[in-house]
Formats: sequence, C-alpha cells, structure tokens
Amino acid sequence: MTRITKYFISTIGSLLLLVNCCNSFAARIFIPMDAESQANHLKAYGVAYAALKLNISVDWLLNYRGGSFALIQNESIERMCKLRGVDYDVISDAQYLGIVEKITAPDNNQDIIKLEKAPKIAVYTPTGKHPWDDAVTLVLTFAEIPFDKIYDDEVLKQKLPEYDWLHLHHEDFTGQYGKFWGMYKNAAWYQEDVRLLESIANKNGYKKVSQLKLAVAKKIREFVAGGGYLFAMCSATDSYDIALAAEHTDICDVPFDGDPIAPDAQSKLDYSACFAFKDFIISQNAYEYEYSNIDNTNFRRVPMETDYFTLFNFSAKFDPVPTMLCQNHTNIVKGFMGQTTSFRKEVIKSSVLVMGENKSANEARYIHGEFGKGTWTFYGGHDPEDYKHQVGNPPTELSLHPTSPGYRLILNNVLFPAAKKKPRKT
Repeated sequence: MTRITKYFISTIGSLLLLVNCCNSFAARIFIPMDAESQANHLKAYGVAYAALKLNISVDWLLNYRGGSFALIQNESIERMCKLRGVDYDVISDAQYLGIVEKITAPDNNQDIIKLEKAPKIAVYTPTGKHPWDDAVTLVLTFAEIPFDKIYDDEVLKQKLPEYDWLHLHHEDFTGQYGKFWGMYKNAAWYQEDVRLLESIANKNGYKKVSQLKLAVAKKIREFVAGGGYLFAMCSATDSYDIALAAEHTDICDVPFDGDPIAPDAQSKLDYSACFAFKDFIISQNAYEYEYSNIDNTNFRRVPMETDYFTLFNFSAKFDPVPTMLCQNHTNIVKGFMGQTTSFRKEVIKSSVLVMGENKSANEARYIHGEFGKGTWTFYGGHDPEDYKHQVGNPPTELSLHPTSPGYRLILNNVLFPAAKKKPRKT
C-alpha cells in the first residue's frame, strides 16, 4: 500500500468520523402517530402544518408507526407540541438514519414522503353556517389549521385558482335545497336558506338555483382539472356528480324551481360528466330525503354497534397517494351516517379507487380518483364522531375525540397537497 493510498484512507476515515460526530449532536423532532404513543393525533397534523408555514419541511413516514412525522429540531415547534398536547421525541440524526434505513428497506411496505409547502385551504360554505354543520371546518379549527371560507360568489369570480385544496360538505349542487322540503318546508332556517340561494342566483344572472349550482360545479371541475385538490363529504359527493350529469335536463320538481321535472330526465343524464358514479337512478319524489340510488343509506342493514369500515392496505413505495390518504393508527374505522352515508358499489365507475369499504353492506366509504391534473376524494357520512347527526344537534366536542381515526382521514387529505411529487414506479 502506497503512502498516498494510506493518507487517502486515513483522510476518508477522519471525515466519516467527523460526520458521525456532527450527526450525534444534531437532532430531529419525531412525532409518533401510533395508537400507543400519541395522545392527540388531530393536533399533530396542525403542528406539521405549522412547520410547513415556517418553511420547515416535514418527512411523512408512511406506514411507520401510524404515519409518523419527522422534522429538524426547532424550538418553536417543540414549544407548540407542548402547548397543544402533542407527544413527540427528540432523536439524533444517527437515530433517524436508522429509522430511514428500516423504512427504505425493499421488503418493508413503508416509505418517506417529504412535505414541502403548506397548502392554501378553502372551505365552500355559506356565511353564517354553524361550524358543527361541517366536520372539516370543525377539525381544521381544532387542529389550528387556517382556512378561508368561500361560496358561490367567490367561485364564480374565479377565486378558486388562489387555493390548493377545496372542501365541499353538506351541500346540494342539484338545486333542490338539500331535499329538506318534505320535512322542513315550514322551518324558518329552511326558508332563509331558500331566500339566500335565490338571491345569489338572481345576483349572478341565473333564473334558477339549479342553474347557479351547475355553474359553480363546473368551475370546481375546472379547478380540479387545472391541478386542484378536491375533498367532499356527505351530500356534496353524490349531489355534485348528479348536477354535472343533469346539465342538459331538469331534475328539479315544482317545490324547488316552480316547474316539473323533465319527463325524460332520467334518460338525459350524462354519466360521462361525473367524477365517480355511473348508471345511477335519480329520485323524482320531492318528499324523499334522497337524491338517487348512489347513497346506500336506505339499502344497508347495519346495526350501529357493528358499523365499521376497513381501510385498504396499499404499497407505500408504489402507490404513495392512496397510502398517504389512508394513514392511520388502525385500519378499522367506526362508521357514521349522513344524508349520503356511503356509496353503492354497483354505481361506482371502474376507474375509481376504493380506499375504504364495508364489505358486508357492499358499500364503499372512501374513494379517490384523478381528473385532469388534479385529484378528488369523496368520503361518505357527515361527522365521524356523531353517528347519526340530526338537524339542531349540538357540536361535536373534538377535545373528547383527539385520536379519532375517522377525523384523521380528513386531515390526511389536508396535508396531501404538501407532498413533493414522486414519479410513479413501474
């Protein structure tokens, strides 16, 4: 061995020793998300979002201890964890490297997704709506994740491109006022909703609320096609697709728009316009609290005590998107109802990815797809911790449910746009 070779080897060894010494003094904040180690899963998402707002990138450890988070040690983030009751550990870079080696091993169904930029969030909701009428508004507030409220005027004024992520909840895009007419037509709140929507329609040049909502639905479709992220729950899922399918016909009866349903309305539906559903049959009964046979509420026979759905297990390294969206500390999630509780499998398009299902009821609860450059996710049910939410029910107190698996699925979608895009492996 020559003197130069010995010197080279000695120098390399010294450099490696120096790197190891430096790593032993560096540190990471590790936020576990498993059931045993985290007492406040929901607030943990808010901490991750806050780090992104401070331009601190966050590693999302897919399928590792419930989808844990890791980031460079930062005093303000540590203080935030303590104040918000989020469990965390400070580990050395050497310890974190050991975790990374385990995760990246080819045989482990785990991976690391880097979250880089806090997404700008919009919630589609009218002014004055109670926050507990929308589970997403409720959990964003609890997790301390900032969002803007927008509604029809803002959508029609092309405000959507200012946002990365849009949420739709208990909304009726068909112009039938939520199909509440049969039971609540004399209620003051219902009559006020009708007046509000009619005034918005008239102000924007539409004769009918159904025409207004169709125009809004098409703007939302443009948002997704341009690269936006859409997340919808409850009746905003099926009513959205129905509105798009009914563009060239009239599916609203006299109580909703002053004239009857078109005689051939069912045959005029264009299923190709829909994101998720096909071959569904619309409800033509104004008294029925239902839009179509997409929703499985009236078909399912599932007792509340046994009402659970199962999340699918995806390949973290090959299918990072559904893996991100399904991160949880359990793959069995307690069911919950809504005007649209779940989706009958026979009316779901073959291109749609089912991420959660109740097999015994033959229903999908959590579905996802792509449209243009963007994505959409539909989640059945109204409130993950209020099994059968009724009009006038008090708000869900999320401080009593800080580890809610059902609410975690919502927050997975909130962080999803922050992910650095990875090319799909083949």
